[in-house]
Amino acid sequence: MTKFRLRRQDCIRGISRLSDESVDLVVTSPPYNLGISYGKYSDRQDRQSYLRWCHQWAEQVRRVLKSSGSFFLNIGAAPSNPMLPHEIVITLRDFFVLQNTIHWIKSITIEDREGEVRSYGHFKPISSKRFLNDCHEYIFHFTKTGGAAIDRLAIGVPYQDKTNIARWAHTRGSDLRCRGNIWFVPYETIQSREKERPHPATFPVQLAEWCIKLHGPVGAGRVETMLDPFLGIGNSALAARRCSVKKFIGFEIDETYLAEAKRRLGVAHASHMLVSASRRNKL
Repeated sequence: MTKFRLRRQDCIRGISRLSDESVDLVVTSPPYNLGISYGKYSDRQDRQSYLRWCHQWAEQVRRVLKSSGSFFLNIGAAPSNPMLPHEIVITLRDFFVLQNTIHWIKSITIEDREGEVRSYGHFKPISSKRFLNDCHEYIFHFTKTGGAAIDRLAIGVPYQDKTNIARWAHTRGSDLRCRGNIWFVPYETIQSREKERPHPATFPVQLAEWCIKLHGPVGAGRVETMLDPFLGIGNSALAARRCSVKKFIGFEIDETYLAEAKRRLGVAHASHMLVSASRRNKL
């Protein structure tokens, strides 16, 4: 069972209290500074102030991350502001090596072999004479050295051409290949954002699950402790529980988002039951 440590606290202050090299895995998505309407955070800093802030929390993340650890950072952009994700990567070069760049595809249209055009996933349409609809975001995989081993086949896919299994020696007879760095993970269809997804910028739970699995098998002791500095409504925490991560640490400055994360995890109810049991025992 995953042990959750969820705090309403600024992440820089919160992480500063964690021990050096105490975290195996970080999966997070900070505010993008694109004017999104969060509850307690202003997403409209000037560019240099925002990048300095990223530098500050990234420095703390590096300190607590183990030498073999992985840091998966989900960042999006606006069509009118396409350089932001790359500027963040450049800022974080002071602390990390960019080991993999993953493209999270939210919506895609393909033409099958019969010539039929099919669309999958969801996207937010924009009205513009200059820009295309933005259907993807980045997941940057940072490590301390650029040489961290990952479990590529943990999220592998079967070969479409089965003759490759015998033809290529690296398959070792297994019908499973590396998925690659293009991940199609659509949002789940919802009827009410206020009730079902009460946060303006979340990533799917499955996206965090794939990051956990890619870092390495939990059963082999690779993921003892996981951190999300920007918890939101807790999708990374849900993924940690699904993947049986032993300990999850999350920080969130908005009490409404934190309360929703605890509700979805059942943490608040569990805490209440423990307190009630303790009081009964004292009586």
